[in-house]
Amino acid sequence: MTTHAPDDARDLARDTVDCLPDGALASKLALGRPLRVKLGLDPTAPDVHLGHTVVLRKLREFQDRGHVVVLIIGDYTARVGDPSGRSSTRPQLSGEEIDANALTYVEQAAKVLDRDRIELRHNSEWLDMPMEELFALTRTTTVAQLLERDDFAKRYAGREPISITELLYPLMQAYDSVAVRSDVELGGTDQKFNLLLGRDVQRAYGIGEQVALTMPILPGVDGVRKMSKSLGNHIGVTDPPQEMYGKTLSLPDSAMASWYELLLGEALPADLSPRDAKHALARRLVERFHSAAAAQAAAAHFERVFVQGDLPEEIEEASFTPQDGAVHMPALIAASFGGSRSDARRKLAQGAVRLDGAALGAEDLDLAPERLDGAVLQVGKRGFRRLRRAA
Repeated sequence: MTTHAPDDARDLARDTVDCLPDGALASKLALGRPLRVKLGLDPTAPDVHLGHTVVLRKLREFQDRGHVVVLIIGDYTARVGDPSGRSSTRPQLSGEEIDANALTYVEQAAKVLDRDRIELRHNSEWLDMPMEELFALTRTTTVAQLLERDDFAKRYAGREPISITELLYPLMQAYDSVAVRSDVELGGTDQKFNLLLGRDVQRAYGIGEQVALTMPILPGVDGVRKMSKSLGNHIGVTDPPQEMYGKTLSLPDSAMASWYELLLGEALPADLSPRDAKHALARRLVERFHSAAAAQAAAAHFERVFVQGDLPEEIEEASFTPQDGAVHMPALIAASFGGSRSDARRKLAQGAVRLDGAALGAEDLDLAPERLDGAVLQVGKRGFRRLRRAA
């Protein structure tokens, strides 16, 4: 591996928010060896989304320069739940849910990273520690330090509960940096406190301190809040092409420049209308995570269904079994499209459910099976099912 430390540091720090402390990245690069560049992902849901890829693209830049990406699956930290940016305690996931989610993460991250140059670790390897080691870790940090974190400070001032496990989370993440001897750690701007705490804890253990490198946070498809699975404003990197394309087109114009910059590394095209720029972005994203053919098909699908008003060429089937001579629509909608029955009732009341093109309403809770068999049920703009009566 060859390096021109000042130039490489300048290139790698391009489009970051923080690269701390000043000059530290150039000093690390001047060591003349591959750096260990760390990213932790907590498998709190099965999807890696486009917001994650902002950091993954920067990791790929390090890989392309010969450095080692250490990808940590936070199967232990996920049992706590990262409190960053939270105003309340996260709901706890079961170990089975976390383990199932973790299985999907590497395949999804490999859509951006070179899988052959990933050092994959799970923090259960070192966080399942004896109490004596936990005591040693907790002695590296004070409660006052932890309460300086903005989200903790706000919750403490507002007398909102903060669990002991949440206070431990930044220490657990910091100890990951000790365990893998990271030279650089990446994260979103909401991770700045945790990344800097990692330096403190590394120093306490007599290990060289990492560079803290933060990336901008991608807004979700609502254009306002950060992209988040828990907020439902995300696009997963494994979303089907048609869904990825359609969700991208729902992005407000105000967020377009940010998406172009963070996802494509380009400026918003000045010679395209907002509509054309959005379609171009949607095609580029589907091409990246699927293929050019999939992007072309998704664009044709959107034109056919949402511009011309035709049905999709292929519609997934959903079966139903009448109960007492009728079909309860909230149950059928929940079973066919996911979500709860109460959510299905809200969609009916909002006019978001159609049967063969005719809108259903709040009163259409129970329908005759003869009306449904062979009909097309549509929920929202992109959800279609061909209904079949179970034999």
